[in-house]
Order: sequence, then structure tokens, then C-alpha cells
Amino acid sequence: MGPILIINPNSAASVTQGIRDAIAHLAPAHGPAFEVTDLPASPATIMTAEDVARVGLGVAEAAQARPDAAAYVSACFSDPGVELTRTLVKQPVIGVQEAGILTAMARADLFGIIALAPGSVARHRVKIRAMGVESRLAAELALPGVSAEASGRDPEIYGMCVTLGRELADKGAGAVVLGCAGMAPIRARLERDIGIAVIDPVQAAAAMALGLVGAPE
Repeated sequence: MGPILIINPNSAASVTQGIRDAIAHLAPAHGPAFEVTDLPASPATIMTAEDVARVGLGVAEAAQARPDAAAYVSACFSDPGVELTRTLVKQPVIGVQEAGILTAMARADLFGIIALAPGSVARHRVKIRAMGVESRLAAELALPGVSAEASGRDPEIYGMCVTLGRELADKGAGAVVLGCAGMAPIRARLERDIGIAVIDPVQAAAAMALGLVGAPE
């Protein structure tokens, strides 16, 4: 069985390594390995709708170039290239926003999201409406347009995440979804500090991929 290919659509090597670290404990002793890659020609942070559209093509190309993979994960919270790639390959294709939200709803009645930037919120809402789960969203609150790398490593930004997480809890969220793969390093600490479940959407997508692929023959 081939690997589960997790594609970081940005070019930030530190974010790619953070994804590897975050999912390492999920790798089964006997089963598909996780392989994490990125798109070197992409921006270091996927911030605009144009970025999402452009890197979506890169995600589709990366998946098509690896027909040996057992499944594919688009590891950006806007789920770039997911719908396109699903038309091009037979294997499962998972977006981390969708997986993160589904996992959050398995933990709590209402969920919240911490986004990288105010401009991301409307884009995410389109997917939430398409999933038919807008009634389960307590709120989505945004950081002030920070980079993917800084979102999981900058102490000042971490403090902002704590503030936003507590505000989401006050609005009724029982689980918070991190709105960027770059936030993976803060998941466990943030969960302790805000007192409700915090979902790393890449971990959620990796676990979902394992479930869809199943055990090796």
C-alpha cells in the first residue's frame, strides 16, 4: 500500500515540518506511512482567494504526480484543490477544513474557528454552508493577518489565540478548530489554556485518511 500524501500547499518548510511532527504519533506500525510535502513555488502563506485558486492547481498536479499514494490531504484550511483533485484521482482526497469541522462536531454541539486573517472568514463560511453545518458554528474569529509560520511559533500571536479561544468558548463553542496548518505546534497548549477541545485540522484529516484507506492486505 502506498503512503498517505499530505500536501502543504504553501512553501514554508517550517510549517511542513510542523505537520510531520503533529501527525507522527498517528502513523500505524503496520499500514500506510504519512508522506508530507509542500509546493516550493507557492507563497509562504495562503492568504487571498487568488492564492487559494492558484495553489489548488498545484495540489491537483502534486496528487496526479503520485498515483501510488493511498490517499491525499490538502493541508490548508481553505481546502485548495480538493474538489478539482477528486475529479482527477480515484483515491480519497481530504481537505483539512472539512475534516477539522467534522471532528469538532464529534466533540461538541457548537464549534468555533480561529482564522489567520479577517479576509479568511468569508471564504471559510462558503465551505461551512456547503457542508450544511452553519447552525453548528458558534463563531469564527480572526487573527490580524499573520503568517502561517508565525501562527504556531510567535509568543505574542499565541496570546491572541488564547484570547480568541476564550471568546469562542464564551460564545458557546465546545471545541475550537485551528484555522491554519501552521498552528499545529500550539494545539495541546491552547487546549489546556482555554479549557475546551482544540482540533488540529491536519491531525483530523490524517486520522480520517487512515480510516478511509483501511488496513493493508
